[in-house]
Amino acid sequence: MIVDDAADVRTLVRSRLRLSGRLEVVGEGSTGVEAVDAARRHRPDLLLLDVSMPEMDGLVALPLILDVSPGTRVAMYSGFSEDGLAHRAVALGAAAFLEKSTPLERLVDQLVALLDAGPVAPVERSGPEVDERDRTVLHEHQERFREVFDDAAIGMATVTLAGQVVRANAALAALLGRRVESLVGLPYADLTGGRADLVADALAQILDGRSRVVQLEHDVTGATPPRRVMATVAPVLDSNGRPLYLFWQVQDVTAQRAAEEELRRSEARFRLLVENVEDYAIFMLSPEGLVESWNAGAQRIKGYTASEIVGRHFRTFYPPEVQEARHPEHELELALRDGHYEEEGWRVRKDGGRFWANVLITAVHDQTGRHIGFAKITRDNTERREMLEGREAAAGALAEANAQLQQAAEDQAHFLAVTAHELRTPVGVLAGTAEMLAAHADELDAEERHELLEGMGSSAARLRRLLADLLTASRLQASALELDVETVDVGALLDTAAAAARRAHPGAEIEATAEPGLLVEGDRDRLGQAVDNLVANALRHGSPPVLVWARAAGTDPDTVEIEVRDAGPGVSEEMRERLFDRFATGRSGGGTGLGLYIVRQLARSHDGEATYRPGGADGTGGSFVLTLPRSGADALG
Repeated sequence: MIVDDAADVRTLVRSRLRLSGRLEVVGEGSTGVEAVDAARRHRPDLLLLDVSMPEMDGLVALPLILDVSPGTRVAMYSGFSEDGLAHRAVALGAAAFLEKSTPLERLVDQLVALLDAGPVAPVERSGPEVDERDRTVLHEHQERFREVFDDAAIGMATVTLAGQVVRANAALAALLGRRVESLVGLPYADLTGGRADLVADALAQILDGRSRVVQLEHDVTGATPPRRVMATVAPVLDSNGRPLYLFWQVQDVTAQRAAEEELRRSEARFRLLVENVEDYAIFMLSPEGLVESWNAGAQRIKGYTASEIVGRHFRTFYPPEVQEARHPEHELELALRDGHYEEEGWRVRKDGGRFWANVLITAVHDQTGRHIGFAKITRDNTERREMLEGREAAAGALAEANAQLQQAAEDQAHFLAVTAHELRTPVGVLAGTAEMLAAHADELDAEERHELLEGMGSSAARLRRLLADLLTASRLQASALELDVETVDVGALLDTAAAAARRAHPGAEIEATAEPGLLVEGDRDRLGQAVDNLVANALRHGSPPVLVWARAAGTDPDTVEIEVRDAGPGVSEEMRERLFDRFATGRSGGGTGLGLYIVRQLARSHDGEATYRPGGADGTGGSFVLTLPRSGADALG
């Protein structure tokens, strides 16, 4: 049996197994639920099971399959190649863990060996085995995608769930002062300058679901000169939200931390300077609160001479509203009860000006313990208060900037992980199909060749759409998108989009209808991309049929509405607020999270808008609406 959610993969493997004459395929499935049911019915000798599938993934289905068909040997078949996933599958009862990058000839041998000789160990990876005669443009494309990881300017690594580095790029090796090959197989904890506890805590937080992204900061073991880094850890999840492996992103923060430490030291020196040089108002009060002594510092800060203030109550230094509340007398009561009293607050100088004072009042007793008065020390902290307020404002701005940086790091980690997964299947299908056609074209029957070529076409189209979305998103982000504006027939635009979707999804139910004569001013290709993305979104996440129509808006006849609706359950309320955000993906999984973001940005670049319109009370029947201004000639006509 073959169970994989990608029909192209099933076709490719089924054809290869038939040609080998060594194995017979008795059943197929596309979800874990179908795998369990088919295993119960067919009880196959061997089941090739994908890991990441909708409804129920392979890891959840594996023990259920073994329950209903104990004699079946299950080989996990996945595009994820990390050791942690293989170990987990074997622990759950898998007889082997096979990578989708394995050549099909070798796959057949491994499956037969699995039946003949019992369980086999996961395939060791010693680098791609590529015959130069078979190297094609498809192989070059696959290598180019791998270079996105390897040539990134920021340090990146793939790490198992147990913390072992299985892949690292050159930037990370340079940052850690090591060679790339020396990092592979090394526990990341060994690189943390003795802080293995930080790595253990990060792994625990991710594996038990407490955090989706964890940051840890540590010194680098053996780095010369000493170096400090910030690591951001994010899991790559399967379709049920469970970690498959970890994506590690590492940045050098040595200079930043050195600057922060120097700032701290500078502030400490400044504080010491202020505390040692600043003059204090020091004077004595009687038990009743009358001023009994006065020093030069008091005269400078408060403005009174000794002859002007001695004998007067110290409430003189407080604002009128504070005096009325009898706060000065309350301060003395607290100082006598507790031995001292300290506060900061506004005080008044002789000239009526206010200053921010730090006040310490200490109860004074003679040798017999009799209370004889109070010692009062006042410091003018007006400048310090202003400095602290400015620092708090700066700290708030810094915190906001750090939050934005952290969010950007999380988005980037998630985006890279999702994009890598999106690329695996089409690249694998293209490469595998090309190899099969090159080696066995004469042995395939017409139907098999047709299926394989259709698979190549759909995979190539999927790659083209992905690359187009990535390029458009990059230009939108950089505000570098140029529009070739012309008058566009909306009806023709919808017909083209529907035809393209039918070619990409044979058998899909897609209907396109437009009121006659609708014209808009815009870039034909960009508007087509927006409509294509809405249709692709409906096909990916909704249910047939998909209906596309255009009409003049009822509330504004100078506006054209293009609406895309399917028969699916609609968008959940919690997802609607971030539908058009970059990298936003729904619970159904799949996609890079750029499609709807691009739709809205392209609409706004044409002075239009993209929105979601909820359906009925039961949540069904929701639709996406692209609103564009009508062409001047059309509106007048």
